[in-house]
Amino acid sequence: MTVTLESPARTFMRDPKELLNAVAPHITELTVNVFDSGMSLWGREVSLLLRDHTMVRDMAERILGNAVMYVMGSIENPDVHLGVGKLVDIGVHQLILDTPVWWGICRLYNGGRFKHHAPFIERRRDGLCLRTGDFLRAQGWVIDEELWAIDGTDCSPCDDKVPDSH
Repeated sequence: MTVTLESPARTFMRDPKELLNAVAPHITELTVNVFDSGMSLWGREVSLLLRDHTMVRDMAERILGNAVMYVMGSIENPDVHLGVGKLVDIGVHQLILDTPVWWGICRLYNGGRFKHHAPFIERRRDGLCLRTGDFLRAQGWVIDEELWAIDGTDCSPCDDKVPDSH
C-alpha cells in the first residue's frame, strides 16, 4: 500500500519591520531630516504615529506593520484591487506623508515608479477591507485579524482606476 502525504501550503514570513528598514539606503532626499535622530525607519515611523495620534506604542506598531503589508501587497499585485480600513489607513498615510521614505519605498519595491494615492471622498462599504485581509493572508502575511476586522466593510475609498495607484 502506498500512502501519499500532501505537503502543507507553503507559508513564508516577511517581517514588515525588516522590509521598511531595508528602504534606508534608497532614501536620497532630506536625509538629515530622516536620519538625524539615529532611529531606524521603523522607529521613526512609529514615533511619528505616536506624535500625531493618540495611541500606545503597541498599537502604533500593529498599525504600521499592517500598513507595510498592505503597501507591499498593493505594489506586488498591481492588478488586484485592495483597500484598508480606517486604522490601517493611518499607517499607510504615515508612510505616504513621510515623502523621502515613501520615495525610498517606491525606488526599492516599485521599480522606482511612484505609487499614487488617489482617494475618493466617500468610503466604500462593499467588504473590500475584509477581502484585502484575506488576500494578504493568502499571500503569506501574518495579518492582525483584529485590525482588519474592526472596520470590516467600511473601507478606504482609494481609486482602483488610476494607473499604479493603491
